[in-house]
Amino acid sequence: MPPVITVEHLRKVYGHHVVAVDDVSFEVEPGEIFGLLGSNGAGKTTTVECIQGLRTPTGGTVRVLGKDPVHHAGDLRGRMGCQLQESRLPDHMKVWEALDLFASLAPGVVDWQTLLEQWGLAEKRNASFSSLSGGQRQRLFIALALVSSPEVVFLDEMTTGLDPAARRVAWDLIEKIRDRGATVVLVTHFMDEAERLCDRVAVVDKGRIIAADTPRGLVVRYDPLEQVVFSCDLDDLDWLSRVPGARGVTRRGPRCVVEGTGPLLAHVAAALVDRGQTPDDLRVIEPSLEDVFLKLTGHLVDD
Repeated sequence: MPPVITVEHLRKVYGHHVVAVDDVSFEVEPGEIFGLLGSNGAGKTTTVECIQGLRTPTGGTVRVLGKDPVHHAGDLRGRMGCQLQESRLPDHMKVWEALDLFASLAPGVVDWQTLLEQWGLAEKRNASFSSLSGGQRQRLFIALALVSSPEVVFLDEMTTGLDPAARRVAWDLIEKIRDRGATVVLVTHFMDEAERLCDRVAVVDKGRIIAADTPRGLVVRYDPLEQVVFSCDLDDLDWLSRVPGARGVTRRGPRCVVEGTGPLLAHVAAALVDRGQTPDDLRVIEPSLEDVFLKLTGHLVDD
């Protein structure tokens, strides 16, 4: 099957000097959750807005479902669903009124009543927008993005400002969107969100994509070392450097840290038992997408 989205050498410049997107290229395959991961101001939202046809690129080409989103906006309107980074409704608008309004703008007949049930909004049918919690608002925005049963859905920083419980609910909702058969483009600066949800991730920094792969693929490629950590009162730890897969041994106060690859935990545990050591806090710390991001960009995601 052809890609749902094809972006080639996309460039967006504001004025004469502000380069928001600089030569970005990627493809999004049918049925996947594709993440654009980067700090605020990295160019993620501008990239997505060009793909949605909300902004006209300065250069390059964009195709969504085989069509140019700027010149064929009418053809794509009912096939794309969008939850924008800054989304809001009139405070006094009721939930059912918002769904009914959006449904009236969608091509064909839309059963928005079903969306109330599917996204847990039935009990809030007559509630005003201002009375909804953060999680309920996100449910409503997703329902509005899905009102035309789109083939591709864009979600831009949809969990920003939510408490941990609401974020987990939102994650489940995103997976349900993909389960309905839609392709999802997820814009986020949360590493745990990208690791949990995305089939593939493109790391965006200063308007460019600097790496793209599955979350695990990025970790393996750029930061493959894991750490085995445990408490130990032995002075001589050089023998741990000879454990299969070990790359380095350091002491951090009472803790010992062995870095390496492969089945390191098993080898370290066996070596400790041979030395009569059975620490009860032996554990492994695997490299994360945040470690990769820091290595690739040189800064934390919220810097």
